[in-house]
Amino acid sequence: MNVLIVDDEPLARERLSRLVGDLEGYSVMEPGAGNGDEALTMIDSLKPDVVLLDIRMPGALDGLQVAARLCERDAPPAVVFCTSDDEFALDAFQVSAVGYLVKPVRSELLLEALKKAERPNRVQLAALTRPAAETGNGPRTHISARTRKGIELIPLDQVIYFIADHKYVTLRHEGGEVLLDEPLKALEDEFGDRFVRIHRNALVARERIERLQRTPLGHFQLYLKGLNGDALIVSRRHVAGVRKMMQHLT
Repeated sequence: MNVLIVDDEPLARERLSRLVGDLEGYSVMEPGAGNGDEALTMIDSLKPDVVLLDIRMPGALDGLQVAARLCERDAPPAVVFCTSDDEFALDAFQVSAVGYLVKPVRSELLLEALKKAERPNRVQLAALTRPAAETGNGPRTHISARTRKGIELIPLDQVIYFIADHKYVTLRHEGGEVLLDEPLKALEDEFGDRFVRIHRNALVARERIERLQRTPLGHFQLYLKGLNGDALIVSRRHVAGVRKMMQHLT
């Protein structure tokens, strides 16, 4: 089987290449890829059977987002995640049969993961991004949304706000907007340490807050980084809480 290694660290790629080279039945496709965009290009041209994929990488796409893009394809390669972190829903990966290895990777575990690796599917990605109440693994690092492109994974640190509107929640992020079929209250319960409620139908990212301003009509508006000067209304009920929280922002 042909294996493509995707990691932004050359030394990590070299080590994985040696490990794979020592395993019978597997061949490394050199030189490997150093970021998500490069990985997708090489996967298109080389058609590997298996991808050993780092999660934290520079550039527009991290490893989870690369996996999401591959899921949209009719015949994606099998994916084994290789990461220095053990925080990315390890149990969820194991249950969904996607390989998950923590660096430094051990040869016997690599062989086991390669043997068990299956083509990623939407069920497996859902296991990575389902709410903490269902997994017991703590808050998610990414939010999944069904769009015309398929399944998109939005890193939580790119989310600007959540606004509820009837049965859906609009998630505004650095690259645009998506709709979620999740209750706002559940999002608040899961991400309450990173988001603050400013209205009965709105949660905003604490780190995005720039200033709170009162209008001539007596309303309160909250300006957020990433909204290009647009502001959100803060209800009178939540003004005091927002002010108190802003005192502790650095």
